[in-house]
Amino acid sequence: MNAFAQPCHRCQTCARALLAATRQCGACILTPPPLDACLTAVAYAYPWSDLVGDFKFREQPGWAATFAQLLRAAPWVEPALESCDMLMPMPMSKERLRERGYNQSHVLATALDRQKVAQDILLRVTDTPPQRTLPRSERLRSVQHAFAVDPFKVEYVRGKRIVVLDDVMTSGASLHAAASALRASGAAHITGMVFARTE
Repeated sequence: MNAFAQPCHRCQTCARALLAATRQCGACILTPPPLDACLTAVAYAYPWSDLVGDFKFREQPGWAATFAQLLRAAPWVEPALESCDMLMPMPMSKERLRERGYNQSHVLATALDRQKVAQDILLRVTDTPPQRTLPRSERLRSVQHAFAVDPFKVEYVRGKRIVVLDDVMTSGASLHAAASALRASGAAHITGMVFARTE
């Protein structure tokens, strides 16, 4: 498995693979994302795309342990986990959670660091179509106001270092919308962390 998980140089704020040893890609320089950092373990390609599908859609949550191990081996992940105050899995809508039976991001977060998992602070307040089915412009629009911090728990977010965890990052629309909600509630530093990143 490790042969398919070799680290490569990536943009520090969107985790897109870069050819040159630069800190950021052109898109992030032109339009800075709401993330202070973004980290990933692997590219969303064979064999990981198939295994993520098993983990996410075919009731195989046991893959979380392997994914967590590979994430911890990726550059800068351990320091990000050690320095954060909270590890927040991307929330799912109640409808999607009922349909799937579990939140794969929460399962992965628990495998990464059970002690730091913070659930029910970042909320998904609107259900949106599956992001993989939408073009980029619609992804950005559909999740723009999909997340909010529980108004009774804003004090837990203010001034904190937070890692927001998801299984896969494509356009970054969901992570950016979640980060924007956390930033509006006073989060001091936000790292996006995903197991796999599309190229």
